[in-house]
Amino acid sequence: MKADVAIVGGGLMGTSTALHLAMSGQKVIVVEKNSPGRHASGVNAGGLRRLNRDLAEIPLSVVAAQMWQDIYSLVGSDCDVKLSGQVRVAENAADLQKLEERAALVSSLGFDREELIDRDRLYQLVPALAPHCVGGLYTAGDGFARPYHALTAFRLKAESLGVKYRTGCQVTGLERLGNCWRVVTNQAKFDAPILVNCAGAWAGQICAYLDEPVPLKIGAPMMMVTERLPHFLDPVVGAVSRKLSFKQMQNGTVLIGGGYLADHDMEKETTEIDFTKLSESSQTVLALFPRMAEVRIVRTWAGLEAFMPDRIPVIGSSAKHPNVYHAFGFSAHGFQLSPVVGRIMSELILNNKSSLRIEPFSIQRFQS
Repeated sequence: MKADVAIVGGGLMGTSTALHLAMSGQKVIVVEKNSPGRHASGVNAGGLRRLNRDLAEIPLSVVAAQMWQDIYSLVGSDCDVKLSGQVRVAENAADLQKLEERAALVSSLGFDREELIDRDRLYQLVPALAPHCVGGLYTAGDGFARPYHALTAFRLKAESLGVKYRTGCQVTGLERLGNCWRVVTNQAKFDAPILVNCAGAWAGQICAYLDEPVPLKIGAPMMMVTERLPHFLDPVVGAVSRKLSFKQMQNGTVLIGGGYLADHDMEKETTEIDFTKLSESSQTVLALFPRMAEVRIVRTWAGLEAFMPDRIPVIGSSAKHPNVYHAFGFSAHGFQLSPVVGRIMSELILNNKSSLRIEPFSIQRFQS
């Protein structure tokens, strides 16, 4: 099968890229080894966060936030977006000093969305918080969406514009045939002049086929969700000195994350929950939200994610091959960036330039 662009990976990055290319009239095929969203894109925390971004990511996250505010115009669905803010909690003076330094740094770069708030304002925003906290850093307009709902909306919109998905197709090799790339899979072969690597936890394998190795590591962030509770929380809550992502969903359940990792088996594509680490996560929740003491956890899970050593992604052109592009390694915080990354990849492919600065994300930073 032939196309203008072949994308390896049917998660949000691959699907967003496919969507933006299809909006410009490109014939796109997406090759996915499982089903779209099987690992990272469909099972993450769904955070829509500008707060506490790596400095290099801030411009992208600002544009992405604008896109999420009007996501219906892009994909024909609201993706269950809730923009009720995000806050990082300071539990002591040392925490608060870190937040003051962060706020000053971000402000010095011309961004004013990370607001230092005092104790009174913190408890106005999060009245259920334990009483020992002293302040926080707050970004209004941040929030969350439902990952699988969002991925489904992006995919359906892409398909409506002619994007073809081939699922259950595991890439086993790449070949250069004249001016085309041949994507060899366990089911079929797909040819296209342009190749895009959005393979997530398997992106390193695609890079290996291209003789462009990267120091990608695999992690499996664990999540917990509770029974349904009466409404008590609006913003997403994190903490300065603890691993925590804490949000109450639209249906009343509470979604708890924070970066604790499960064990995983890449050959079997499975994860195994580490309940010792989840116990640590539970203790963090109880320290900040004592009301959760008698609440039942109803489900736990983990998805396979690609982590880079510097915790920022690879976005941009291959350093070794023409007409090859990469978007991977989002290190468990790529969900919010997905609309703008798709737009950037489309710009690179169609115009050979990006409207946003992406030099910090070049794959060349890992090459001598």
